[in-house]
Amino acid sequence: MQRSAVLSLRLSHYRSWRAAALETGGASVVLTGPNGAGKTNLLEAVSMLVPGRGLRRAGAEEPVRRPERLGWRLAAEVETGRDTIEIVTGVETPETPRRSVEIDGKAAAQTALAQHLRMIWLTPAMDRLWMEAAADRRQFLDRMAMGFAPDHAEAALAYEKAMRARNRLLRDEREGTRADPAWLGGLEAQMARAGARLARARAEALARLADAQHRALSRPESAENRAETLFPRARLSILGRMETRIAEALTAGDDLDSLETEEAAGMALALERGRARDATAGRTLEGPHRSDLEAVYAAKDMPARACSTGEQKALLISLCLANARALSDATGAAPVLLFDEVAAHLDHDRRRALFAEIEALGAQAWMTGTGPELFEGLGPAQRLAVREEGGVSALAPA
Repeated sequence: MQRSAVLSLRLSHYRSWRAAALETGGASVVLTGPNGAGKTNLLEAVSMLVPGRGLRRAGAEEPVRRPERLGWRLAAEVETGRDTIEIVTGVETPETPRRSVEIDGKAAAQTALAQHLRMIWLTPAMDRLWMEAAADRRQFLDRMAMGFAPDHAEAALAYEKAMRARNRLLRDEREGTRADPAWLGGLEAQMARAGARLARARAEALARLADAQHRALSRPESAENRAETLFPRARLSILGRMETRIAEALTAGDDLDSLETEEAAGMALALERGRARDATAGRTLEGPHRSDLEAVYAAKDMPARACSTGEQKALLISLCLANARALSDATGAAPVLLFDEVAAHLDHDRRRALFAEIEALGAQAWMTGTGPELFEGLGPAQRLAVREEGGVSALAPA
């Protein structure tokens, strides 16, 4: 099995890091040190090698190191599973916080990164995923979908851009400026096409995850009682009309291309009919931007939101591992895993089981923790200590 890996990373003026250079050779990386030393900042830098705002959901200017405020820059050599490429990304100045991307020396759209590198992350901020707003769960779902369908990021951007423009026109119309119906219709057609693509990618991603979880329980080395206790299986469903219809069609083996076209036409008509309502509300009230992700602890038939904190954490890890297995099957290369402070919240047995799963995947994992004892039992990895020295984060052999 091939894999994706960050072979080297160089960063400049990124949060607490004035500069750093790291050669991994493709091995997993363990970063240990006290809270506030800069471990998560380094992990976040790695997460900027894929589309989006990284594991902290940071705006382009947020990582700029203070007080210098000179902009930030990352350069990485990345193994994609097919070849090796160089990715350079950053912000030139905080005053013009537009993130640039270069792939092998050529300027590229940020969404193009999804074609080269798959990445899965889990952070302490995600522990309350099932208790927070639906937007957080949609983002979690869309990151999973993007791994299987790299153009998912482009569809999401197209949908959001068209929806914002439509909302502005409807707001202007509510205030007395009549919008051109043809212009509105064009925006609604764009939303509908992109929305149907989003819904299909989400439904297909969940089907892949369900299959990966089922196969994990069937492995000889993964007895059902162990899997259901340490990394419990989650039944996932999407609360959204289009996603539900496409999921049903997947199960029935129906023609998805025809259904996607049909759903896009239906959504365009619904948007046209809902203009007055949406103008009054000041926002679009129907579409995949309002869908939600629901998880149920399968063995207990209990909604994730009703589970204990420990069970919710175990469910999240289970989903991340299932996602990694499904991506490996779909792309032929294991994704890069970023686990921030994950070991600190697991007992000894779950830590050992997690490390065994990472080893079985053959994935490069980047993990952080306060002490090296948390990673006993982990296979070969580059183990580094992170310390804050005079306000600057620094690396040293652990």
